[in-house]
Amino acid sequence: MPVNIPANLPATRTLNAENVFVMTSKAAEAQDIRPLKIGIVNLMPTKIETETQLVRMLSNTPLQVEVILLQMSSHISKNTSQAHMNEFYRTFDDVKDTVLDGLIITGAPVETLPFKQVDYWPELCAVMEWSKKNVQSTMHICWGAQAGLYYHYGVDKFVLPAKLSGVYPHNVSIPTCSLTRGFDDPYLAPHSRYTGVSTQDVQQAGLIIISTSEEAGLYIAASKNRRQVFVTGHSEYDIHTLDKEYRRDIKNGLTINPPINYYRGNNPNNPYEMRWRAHAHLLFANWLNYYVYQETPFDLSALK
Repeated sequence: MPVNIPANLPATRTLNAENVFVMTSKAAEAQDIRPLKIGIVNLMPTKIETETQLVRMLSNTPLQVEVILLQMSSHISKNTSQAHMNEFYRTFDDVKDTVLDGLIITGAPVETLPFKQVDYWPELCAVMEWSKKNVQSTMHICWGAQAGLYYHYGVDKFVLPAKLSGVYPHNVSIPTCSLTRGFDDPYLAPHSRYTGVSTQDVQQAGLIIISTSEEAGLYIAASKNRRQVFVTGHSEYDIHTLDKEYRRDIKNGLTINPPINYYRGNNPNNPYEMRWRAHAHLLFANWLNYYVYQETPFDLSALK
């Protein structure tokens, strides 16, 4: 898939080196097709790393995608330069009068806070409310999934006894679900979080349970109309991310176990392995194809 991103976005050089087909905005404008407009509400502190990971995931179909990076204007990023944010990011006010084919709401390192204590919670609620009529399908990731479940369906999170970190086996609950088309059963996916949600609560809220894990719990759920998708893990993570998070936590003095099923022999002194790459690409490609492209109108104004 040619992904339309600014030529000077840091992800461009990284992905070009990986032979990922990225297209500059100038080249995309010369093509006589309508690209899918996909917004990314990037709430992660490592914004450049997250941009690269998600653009990589959006690059695996023949569809052209225009990526629109969004920030919360009510929150100042402490880990990414303001120059980067000013150059590449828009605010909700910039896009609230438009419509998008798809939207991704990322995780955020605020899991242990009650939702209403998060400084940008009111603004994020406005985005999620707007998405119901202005976005064909929204994928919520990790804390973003918990936030979406709470806002849309009143399903609250709970604190886990210890951080859930590692690569876990999952099973597909609905073999015919197009979102998991091509998945093995079981398949592997990474998680990294301190909180969880009850699968029973999610099911009672009227959502479809698509995939779960005995160790990690709920992984994928969706609304019956496919317009809200909730993924509690981090399939977009690259091979280094869990290790970086573990080393960061140790450096910060936290007593924490190494990510399981990640380091060889579960020993953090050994090399780590990436065993979820194929299913990560499948998840995003299936979402783009079946939940966005196949459903969205050519004239986006028809969504409203």
